[in-house]
Amino acid sequence: MAVHLASLLALVRFSHTVFAMPFALIAVLLAWSLAGPGSQGPLPDGWLLPLVGVVVCMVSARTAAMAFNRLVDRDVDAANPRTATRHLPAGELTVGHVVALVAASSLVFVSGTLLFLPNWLPLVLSLPVLAWLLGYSYAKRFTMLAHVWLGAALGMAPVAAWIAIRGEAVLADPTDLVPAVVLGLAVMLWVSGFDIIYACQDAGFDSQADGAVPRCSARLQQPQGRARAVTAADAAALLPKTLPELFGEKPTAAQIEDCDLRKNNTERRDQA
Repeated sequence: MAVHLASLLALVRFSHTVFAMPFALIAVLLAWSLAGPGSQGPLPDGWLLPLVGVVVCMVSARTAAMAFNRLVDRDVDAANPRTATRHLPAGELTVGHVVALVAASSLVFVSGTLLFLPNWLPLVLSLPVLAWLLGYSYAKRFTMLAHVWLGAALGMAPVAAWIAIRGEAVLADPTDLVPAVVLGLAVMLWVSGFDIIYACQDAGFDSQADGAVPRCSARLQQPQGRARAVTAADAAALLPKTLPELFGEKPTAAQIEDCDLRKNNTERRDQA
């Protein structure tokens, strides 16, 4: 049992969750900054449960997506010398093990959104978000934009975290989402860029895969293919730097109102 658990954690590269978590947590901190300090300290009242919810949902969603990707790609991984030693092709885990992990992680993700109630938006959006995350594994089969699909999957993290913390404000004024969307776009472009670079190592295999994996890397064997891939990756990495100027970093009306309320509450406490 312990061996299977260790293999399952290695299958989804569980330790790498720490690299995706900051995007969601940055959005949480930004959202809290608009709510202002609570009665017991600098953090808003009732901050712990939403924070636990964000961490639980982030970890479980990533685990479900990674496990599902390994499950769908097991035949391709077995044929690719670079990935033939992964857990499913090598026989360290069975399909049943991975299916159970996907199902359990998906259930934890959807259930985790209940921690945000009475904010019902995360619960309603949980299945569409999960469908997008799992859909990446099949997107590689039919679109050259699979790298952008993956980028969007990670780019949803700050947006989803913002909605989890500020669902009521988002419903009242959808423009409240602008800061999270800007951050999400930056994450999407960054991830899309490095995923193109990552795919270059499988260029030879993908080009001979009979259309099974029609990613950008499958065309890297064409003349100037690698140079174009690097150019696309560079552009994706540089574009996030222009986003703040593009959107002007102007606060929305709802955010200005929240800041005014926070200032007034602080002044009242100082005078008390």
